[in-house]
Amino acid sequence: MGEEGMERDEGGLRYADVGINLTDATYQGFYNHHSAPSHPPDLPSVISRASSAGVRKLMVTGSDLEQSREAMELAKRYPGKCYATVGVHPCSATGFEKAKGGGEGLLEGLEKLAREGMGQGTVVAFGEFGLDFDRLGLCGKLVQERWFGRQVEVAVKLQLPLFLHSRAAHSTFLSILRPHLDHLPRRGLVHSFTGTVPEMHELLDLGFHIGINGCSLKTEENLEVVKAVPLDRLQLETDGPWCEIRPSHAGMKILKGLDDGGGGGEGEERWKKVKKEKWEEGAMVKGRNEPCEIGKVARVVAGVKGVSVEEVVETAWKNSVGMFGLGEEPV
Repeated sequence: MGEEGMERDEGGLRYADVGINLTDATYQGFYNHHSAPSHPPDLPSVISRASSAGVRKLMVTGSDLEQSREAMELAKRYPGKCYATVGVHPCSATGFEKAKGGGEGLLEGLEKLAREGMGQGTVVAFGEFGLDFDRLGLCGKLVQERWFGRQVEVAVKLQLPLFLHSRAAHSTFLSILRPHLDHLPRRGLVHSFTGTVPEMHELLDLGFHIGINGCSLKTEENLEVVKAVPLDRLQLETDGPWCEIRPSHAGMKILKGLDDGGGGGEGEERWKKVKKEKWEEGAMVKGRNEPCEIGKVARVVAGVKGVSVEEVVETAWKNSVGMFGLGEEPV
């Protein structure tokens, strides 16, 4: 089947998954850095399931220069469906220090790639970038801080909305962003948010939106944050292949407490799941999150807030389109 033929308008709920790592090797069948694949590439099936679950837009995350380029290629292969971000994740910021042309050369490469994608209509945000002090073994604080700041300067030149990452680094994160906010009128999204209620309110006060996925729904404290996020500042994502809602998560208790069929897009109920070693065509892989599961995130948000799934999904759609465009006219 051609890629164009996989798009089906199911009507009803319309989702934008604004944080999905479709360039990850797991969607090509590779896991845990093994040299041999566990199964054939199945990305077309992943995107087909997303469409069947009402996911009309996929914002594919760029985490370094190469993945950003790959995200742009996906956006070309699936026009109107996939869009790309360009940036370097904080855990990959050592790449600036190791780049053959030096860190400044890598920055120039990011800017050039982003401008190319903006001209094509494939790039809609700068990121994923920010700070991650939970995983300092991957990249130290000083390196992260330096190249976060330099990437913000590139984002100012590009005038793209930001796709941001912040883990255990809130005060430093804001200290780097604040001097540039007057020059970033489109602000951006702090994705996969796991911070506190006060931190969330501080981000809202500065004009940012909050991205919610399974990692935002792990604990009762997380759910209190989600409850406090105004709907008009909330966006939905899966962050696949990671951040699924697991049985031990507080969010799963909400799901189990809701009626089946309460929100659409319930990937676990609609598609068989198998271990990667027992992969079969048309089945999902256990432990590998996909965009078709975004309905579960929406259902938990709705359950926590005491509003309808329809209100959550449609408001999040408008928020995402309003910030990133995604080939749509803002509502």
